[in-house]
Amino acid sequence: MSTGAIFAIVFGVIGVLVLIIAVASIRIVAQSTAVIVERLGKYHRTMETGFRMIVPFIDRTSPPINLKEIVADFKPQPVITKDNVTMQIDTVVYFQITDPKLYRYGVERPMSAIENLTATTLRNIVGELELDETLTSRDTVNSKMRVILDEATDAWGIKINRVELKNILPPKDIQEAMEKQMRAERERREAILRAEGEKKSNILVAEGEKQAEILRAEARKIALITEAEGEAEAIRKIVESKPDAAYLTLQGYEALKTLADGEATKIIVPSEIQNITGLLTSLAETLKDPKNKTSNDKTKKQNIDKK
Repeated sequence: MSTGAIFAIVFGVIGVLVLIIAVASIRIVAQSTAVIVERLGKYHRTMETGFRMIVPFIDRTSPPINLKEIVADFKPQPVITKDNVTMQIDTVVYFQITDPKLYRYGVERPMSAIENLTATTLRNIVGELELDETLTSRDTVNSKMRVILDEATDAWGIKINRVELKNILPPKDIQEAMEKQMRAERERREAILRAEGEKKSNILVAEGEKQAEILRAEARKIALITEAEGEAEAIRKIVESKPDAAYLTLQGYEALKTLADGEATKIIVPSEIQNITGLLTSLAETLKDPKNKTSNDKTKKQNIDKK
């Protein structure tokens, strides 16, 4: 083999090695991720998004660390309330890695650590509450857990954004008792609403009857006023027409006939029926003193005898 061939092979091998080293030294860090670089087993730097270079065979990179917000849905945990009721509660934790270095070196198996910390914190908080308070104070429990978890995970490079109680499952007998209580409460509210409706209906009916009576009374009042005005107008026209004595005498007999058929108890017949003033006085006296029908008959007979 010639010297030139040997040099060609050597340069070829060197070129391949250089190419391998160059490829091994290139790192592409994706968006919303970070990579930890260790040099000779010691933390060296944190590579952020973009094109990056490392020293091959000396530097070692960690798997990409996700910097996006992560949702961890943990399985239900048995929790005992202050009034000794055991229930199952599962939680959802929203967190984000803010320091890749602390996340990498701060705690072993960070997800398992967060889950256990969440379970113990939940037991401590719910253990201070009774069953009814636990069911109605979710926001309070969520806020307390977020503050406690966020403070504890700061050393791990983790930021706890939100904590939610996903499900609260009391024992079956407690659920049945709560359902009966809710059913009784709904029935009570229904009865109250029905009674209120009947009350309002009765009030409306009474108001309607009242308004009807008022309207009927107003109608009677207007009818009487109209009738009286008509009679007054008729009398006025009669007076203005200056009727003769024969007409007045005839009208006086008609008036006496009407009074004799009524329930008036006292009829005074003037000596001169032709005198319209006396007739009107007799009519006024009759209207002022009503009695029973028996007295009316006796008075009627006496007046006829006098006549």
